[in-house]
Amino acid sequence: MDRRTVGAVADGGFKIALGVAYLAGAVPLARLLGTPVWLMAVAGVVLLIGGGVELAYTGRRSMRLYTRLMVGYDSGWVLAALAGLLVAWRGGGAGGEVWMGYQVVAQAAFAVVLVAGGPTRRGPG
Repeated sequence: MDRRTVGAVADGGFKIALGVAYLAGAVPLARLLGTPVWLMAVAGVVLLIGGGVELAYTGRRSMRLYTRLMVGYDSGWVLAALAGLLVAWRGGGAGGEVWMGYQVVAQAAFAVVLVAGGPTRRGPG
């Protein structure tokens, strides 16, 4: 396995683990982040499914597509976290919802792009 493939597998595995953590700790995490419990549960399910899709399509899609999707997702994740922190810092109550909402929408889009698009993998790139 090359580095990109290892990275894609690790990314999918991490999202599955995060999804399990969100589901297992939905109530205390929702309280901590100031989000509804249902949003934590939805985020957990979406991350579980999305991580599974990532693992399932690792050998089927180009690593170039995976790398672009991972960089885009992770960049947006950082920006959403910063936006959520800014909202919370300014006294707003929706900071956690911004961050969790991003994860739901972006991970769902990530999975859809993998399933629907991109060339079939024909080699290392």
